[in-house]
Amino acid sequence: MEAVCKKVKSAIKQRIPIHSFRMWIEPLKLSRNNDADWVVYCPNFFSKKRVQDLFGAMLQSEIQQALGQQCQLSFAISKTGDTQGGDLDDHPQLPLPNQNVRLYNGHFLRKDFTFDHFVVGGSNNFAYSASMALASGRDTQQNALFLLAKTGMGKSHLSQAVGHHVLSVSPRDRVYYITAEDFSNEMVQAFRHHAIDKFKAKYRNNCDVMLLEDVHYLSGKERTQIELALTLDALFEAGKRIIFSSCYLPSDIPRLNDKLCSRLSCGLISTIEPPDFRTRVRILNKKGKLNGYRIPDDVIQYLAGELTDDVRQLESGLNGVAAKSSLLGVPVDVMLAESVVKNIVRQRKRITIEVIKKMVCKYYNVSMEDMMSRSRKQNFVRPRQMAIYLSRRFTDCPLQAIGKSFNRYHATALYSINCIERGLKENSAVQKQVKFFRQKLESGKF
Repeated sequence: MEAVCKKVKSAIKQRIPIHSFRMWIEPLKLSRNNDADWVVYCPNFFSKKRVQDLFGAMLQSEIQQALGQQCQLSFAISKTGDTQGGDLDDHPQLPLPNQNVRLYNGHFLRKDFTFDHFVVGGSNNFAYSASMALASGRDTQQNALFLLAKTGMGKSHLSQAVGHHVLSVSPRDRVYYITAEDFSNEMVQAFRHHAIDKFKAKYRNNCDVMLLEDVHYLSGKERTQIELALTLDALFEAGKRIIFSSCYLPSDIPRLNDKLCSRLSCGLISTIEPPDFRTRVRILNKKGKLNGYRIPDDVIQYLAGELTDDVRQLESGLNGVAAKSSLLGVPVDVMLAESVVKNIVRQRKRITIEVIKKMVCKYYNVSMEDMMSRSRKQNFVRPRQMAIYLSRRFTDCPLQAIGKSFNRYHATALYSINCIERGLKENSAVQKQVKFFRQKLESGKF
């Protein structure tokens, strides 16, 4: 029986993507009641439904091939698995696969941010493999992962995919998907309402998997850093799984205390790079199929060749082509794609740091010399921070180059970006200013 199971799994492994095999086929167990009656045991109800729907026919075919005879196949929930039995009524209701999932705290998990929907390529293969290993708990020596990538590269997708996988295999596990800002705000509220002990117990004692996004937001938040470091100590000691994500390495985040920096750096650090051409083609095909678009191959090739920045830009181009075709009632062709791509990429190519500096100086009515000076007067600091923030958002220049352009270290540039990002959440004046600059830059009227 074990030999048949290995043979069947080996055959299926050659027929489906490796991530699908690891998620759905690898955990299965095979048993038989008699020569012609075989049972596939799945770890939980969700797994049973997915395996039966997606791979039922394939499993039966391969089992019959291995046995050399016809057989009847049924599916059941393993009594030795995480669900402790096969009766769904005895267990918490699992989220349906077509719904967003709200976990114990923080944001929803997006329904499409799963391993099945993640396109693996040379730029993200290591990050994907590390996330899969952590989600499945195969590497018990490595319980922490730090995903490092620019915005739009897929780190949130991988982080949420871990949450989806953990819940599909172990629905009783307590998974917290939050941002560093969520953690900080919740801690502040706990202090204000004299509930800090409850807050500490929640994360230190009642969390099995923590998915913590945007840890660079903690820059300068000393009290939150201390509390998070202590929380991480408790989770590490208990062998819990943790994923961090950020646009910056822990050592590059300014005003981050040594203890927290050490905790963030103790796990595996994996970088996600921009996708190459072949991966971009596969991403577009995958997104098109998921959304029900019918996009000709020459249009896919054109979009992949022109939209090279990140996955979000690819999605924008794909959705733009489909929407324009539907609204105008015209076929999807390269000419239509060119008109969409033109609006996406032309402004970015024209926008430079110098253009942004001049535009910001004109708006705030300050000279270039004052903005570039070492002065800490607020009427010079705010224009400088705004120009640095816009340079990061609207140009492809690395942080070090942006800092150098303003006669600042990259850590100071990062601090300026964080100041504006906080202002966007808390200050209506900053929101209006950023909106004004964004409209001017995106319209080309600068």
